[in-house]
Amino acid sequence: MHPRLTSVALPIAGFVLLVAVGAVAPRLADVLNLALPFFGLILVGYICGRLWDIPESGLAWMNAFIVYVALPALFYNLIAATPIGELANWRFILITTSCTALAYAYGFGVGWFASGGQLEQATIQGVAGGYSNVGYMGPGLTLAALGPQSVVPTALIFVFDSTLFFTLVPILMSLSAGNKASAGETARLVAWRVLTHPFNIATGLAIASAATQIHPPVPVEKLLTYLQNAAAPCALFVMGVTVAQRPISRIYPEMPVLLLVKLILHPLMVWVAMSLLGDFGRVWTFTAVLMAALPPALNVFVMASQYNVYVERASSIIMAGTIISVVTVTGLLFLIAVGGVSYRLFGN
Repeated sequence: MHPRLTSVALPIAGFVLLVAVGAVAPRLADVLNLALPFFGLILVGYICGRLWDIPESGLAWMNAFIVYVALPALFYNLIAATPIGELANWRFILITTSCTALAYAYGFGVGWFASGGQLEQATIQGVAGGYSNVGYMGPGLTLAALGPQSVVPTALIFVFDSTLFFTLVPILMSLSAGNKASAGETARLVAWRVLTHPFNIATGLAIASAATQIHPPVPVEKLLTYLQNAAAPCALFVMGVTVAQRPISRIYPEMPVLLLVKLILHPLMVWVAMSLLGDFGRVWTFTAVLMAALPPALNVFVMASQYNVYVERASSIIMAGTIISVVTVTGLLFLIAVGGVSYRLFGN
């Protein structure tokens, strides 16, 4: 068999097997019917990326469409229709962002030990341990699993988690021995990345719209709806292609520990914290847990490439995490949808 066909045969066989399991196991059918189309879009992208020798630069315009147009339209449409009071849940923001920061700290500690105290490598390894794929995977999964009520907690987690990493990584990198940037240059870089990120801009406009009840004209609303509907399919397809073009070269010693932090410890910390520190309701709690359970973000590779450190390993950990998350995220969805698990781990 041609090597390219061989590389896609196993994932296709696994997908077909899971479809068959759903057909004969009624208790699993609902979860697989939810999860398989979602991961199937990633699989389609992966197959295309393996079968066709198209340069990675060909993804540039599609990435631009997703990041600057489709996903901002999704966030704007759903947040603008939300009562303004729901957007100021600072206790929820503090808990989820603190758990993300703690997951980052664990990942940083693993990286510091594994790299022999190299700050630049530990910084990126911390990102791999704490930064979920909240942009490309988050909105599609939470909306499919928990419905429109999940969009506000999804957006809040995205905005504040992204702000955390856009702030933390440049600051830590500026402290490394090889970085010549001044404190002022670092501060300007942080402010620029936070204020100009299209998701943050869209969220700000949506909050203003929700507060003033001023909405776009009907033609613009319809255009935003078209763009919103394209967001998740395009993002997941591109993710699959990206994973296919960056195969795992080898299993590095720190990878299993970082993936344990990202896929297991991070969502468990969120679940425990939200159970102990209040009653946020089923949708908000499980949205936060699902977002934390996602594999490492593609931004891990972007940041590694930007600073030219840990690039090959960042690529490998994203692919490995995405593959493993098919099992871990589907298992979590089973607990939520079928297993009858309460959203609060402690008390009623």
